[in-house]
Amino acid sequence: MNQREIVLILPNIRSCHNVGAMFRTADAFAISKLYLVGYTATPPKIQIDKVSLGAEQWMPWEKREELEGLISELKDDGYDIVALEKSEESSPISNFKLIISNEAKIALIVGNEVDGIDDTILDMCDHVVHIPMLGKKESLNVSIAAGVAMYALRFQ
Repeated sequence: MNQREIVLILPNIRSCHNVGAMFRTADAFAISKLYLVGYTATPPKIQIDKVSLGAEQWMPWEKREELEGLISELKDDGYDIVALEKSEESSPISNFKLIISNEAKIALIVGNEVDGIDDTILDMCDHVVHIPMLGKKESLNVSIAAGVAMYALRFQ
């Protein structure tokens, strides 16, 4: 396991259940902080609290209205910005360890449940990674995908 610093960015996540699940999973993988951006719901909220099983009480988080400014701030602070999104330029997340050092600070952005991550945001990112799909469906629920990505980034 690497000790790199990882933060998780949740822009415009529609489902409180997904937000709660990502709080709980972020705790499991020692994520440093969650950024809840745009209309993503914030604790305390019964639907978040129920799914997170209390993780929202001790996990550091911050509410932000605007994603572009947050990305710029994190870049200035030395973070590599990583988008989790299937695109023509994306790389399988299993190859990530080949392109970044174990010491790198990472800000992981996950996409909206319906629209994913906007192309203008992808252009601001240092890396775009995806989870290869072997079944008929081409995507995972955002909280499941975030969990897979957090695991991969923590243990690669």
